Amino acid sequence: MKKPFLSLILIILIGVFTLSGCTKDEILNHYNNAIQFAGSVELTSKLSLQGKKEKGIDDYTGSYQADYKNFSDTEYLFGGTSIKREAGKDISITCTLEVLSGTANVFWISGSDEAVSLIDTTGTYSDTITLPDGGNYIGIECKDFTGNIDIIIK
Repeated sequence: MKKPFLSLILIILIGVFTLSGCTKDEILNHYNNAIQFAGSVELTSKLSLQGKKEKGIDDYTGSYQADYKNFSDTEYLFGGTSIKREAGKDISITCTLEVLSGTANVFWISGSDEAVSLIDTTGTYSDTITLPDGGNYIGIECKDFTGNIDIIIK
């Protein structure tokens, strides 16, 4: 995963140098857009998701509903690597999780920090998170999980 990301950064830098006629703000805007695109690649594709995802105003927001049966994998549902998110740094999360069997953990991971568990038992989680600059992802990690999830991020 690191080699493709490093290659992408190299391509970005080459692109930045070819844009030498641009202002500093324009170059930073192009760089931010490229970083955002790179971050969206980390998200689980719609075709691979177990449920139905509706995108919000950007990759950080939207809704997801899924019914799982003996599912074991990790799905990265929302997030990205924005340096400056146009909608601001705060996101509001509401998640309802029902665990019938196995385990499920809805998490938030930021940069190279350890993942923070938001909810891992039957119940509802609701909070506002302030995202630091860089990579931020909301996902669900499952092991032999049967149950369902409803998540809305605004």
